[in-house]
Amino acid sequence: MLPVSHFNNMVLALFKALLFNKGKREQYSPLRSHSPPNDIETNSSPESATSTSQTDTHDEKSREENEHTSPARINPRIISDATIGLSDGLTVPFALTAGLSALGDNKIVIYSGFAELVAGGISMGLGGYLGAKSEAEAYRAALAETRKIVTRDPQKAVSLVRATFSSFEFSELAIAEMLSSLLASPERLVDFLMKFHHQLVEAEHAPSRAYICGTTIAFGYVVGGFLALLPYLLLPRIQDAFWGSAIVMTMALFGFGWFKTAVVGEKDVVLCLKNGIQMMVLGGIAAGAAVGCVKAFGG
Repeated sequence: MLPVSHFNNMVLALFKALLFNKGKREQYSPLRSHSPPNDIETNSSPESATSTSQTDTHDEKSREENEHTSPARINPRIISDATIGLSDGLTVPFALTAGLSALGDNKIVIYSGFAELVAGGISMGLGGYLGAKSEAEAYRAALAETRKIVTRDPQKAVSLVRATFSSFEFSELAIAEMLSSLLASPERLVDFLMKFHHQLVEAEHAPSRAYICGTTIAFGYVVGGFLALLPYLLLPRIQDAFWGSAIVMTMALFGFGWFKTAVVGEKDVVLCLKNGIQMMVLGGIAAGAAVGCVKAFGG
């Protein structure tokens, strides 16, 4: 059986590797002098300090190697925004053009479809922008409050850290060592509380996130709507254009459902097929319901 001190050192090294993603060139400010002595274990043996230092060096090298070898991935939030925009862009303009096709005038369908594309794209883009902006504002408010707690009320910050660790059932010595490492740097403590207590990640609430979100949703909506409108531009008979639009919408929904699953790194063909069919069916139900309402009210 491993000695208790050695086990605690292993636990400490593991959590440092998981919690601290700061580069080794980043500098931190020193520990506040009035940190509560009862909550922090300040005295450690030379053997423990040497072991922890060696482990930290190994962890830094491992993180640097992983940064160079890890494949680039598309942000899941971007995929989510594109899905919202494209699915709405395929179903809403399709339903509109399908209803207008009952009038029998191809020009009315095309002009109305383009007008809806512009208005819908702007509306969806603004909605995505404002939603992401609100998330960023909430993140900044939580960050300011957390920094205030760390600066003015270290005892409360310690309580928050202990509450975060409470579900892991670590020994008191392991928690004390983690507290000592966290309280050695106010910025590191703030980073820990934001990531693991508030479950908020800075990269997901960057100022540029609102612009990316709005642009992605608007672009997806316009692309989806243009695909649904394209048959009306190419086919002279409006009835043929309607069925062509339905086929294009169905194929686009299935293809995007497959693509968004594969692009996140999923290699299972069955799962890609399942998600493609799922998106096609759900989008088809939405479009079919809209067309049914138009036909019902239009007689």
